Amino acid sequence: MAVRISSHWCWLGGSRQRPSAGKTGLLLLLGALFAGAAPTWNSPTGLKLGELQVLELREDDPLKPALPRPTVEDHLGPLRLRAMEPLPDGHGWRFQVQALEPGIAMIPALDLGNGQRSPELRLEVPRSVPYGGPWVGFGGGNEDLLPAIPFPWGWASLLLVPPLGLAAWGIHRWRLGADRRHLHQALLAFRRQWPPRDRERATLDRLHQLGRELLAARFGEVARTWGPAEFQARKLGPWAEWAQSLDAARFGFSEPPFPALEPLVSALEERPPGRGQS
Repeated sequence: MAVRISSHWCWLGGSRQRPSAGKTGLLLLLGALFAGAAPTWNSPTGLKLGELQVLELREDDPLKPALPRPTVEDHLGPLRLRAMEPLPDGHGWRFQVQALEPGIAMIPALDLGNGQRSPELRLEVPRSVPYGGPWVGFGGGNEDLLPAIPFPWGWASLLLVPPLGLAAWGIHRWRLGADRRHLHQALLAFRRQWPPRDRERATLDRLHQLGRELLAARFGEVARTWGPAEFQARKLGPWAEWAQSLDAARFGFSEPPFPALEPLVSALEERPPGRGQS
């Protein structure tokens, strides 16, 4: 049930007064004045990633008092604050900032301490590289994908050329010295056994084999079949005596005697190196 009393309406015991047009206009005027009292930002349209940029928070009305220092320390929103100083005319502040992340940098409203708050500021920080490209400098991000760079096997194989060349040279030198090493080993084995300690058949056969190995290492495989005549023809007299003394010892004779070791070795050293001499 509604009953009208003067300019009020009563709805079930409650009342509401309609504001007049004058009061409404006054409220709108005060709101507009309050909105226009906020300072403004002077800034570029965008910030370059990683570079120092300057932002200004200014009070445009010169009749108003200077802006107090905003309550900021190391950061101005997502931006890194590098320096801060008042404007020369005292009606604002200059901020030197650095953007360290790409995207939209939103600076929230700053509390100026006198009941005023600065407006929010949104600045675009473009990326230094496109999405999907290699991450360089500050230009990457969580959505970047590193490029699939294959391992340069072709270029890396060039690093193997010096060690492979050195290994080939070493193998070649080792092969060239194989005959000399074989001769040295055969000479050592012959020196340890000659002259024979007894005239047993096994001892004589072992010394005959060692002597033939030494001759083959010095003159080639054909020297295994040389007899006294071939030794004399090649001016290897001590080795002719060596062959004759072993043959005689096998049949129990003591003549001719076993030649000494030094003449046998000297005869090998006097002969020029060669293989397969006939």
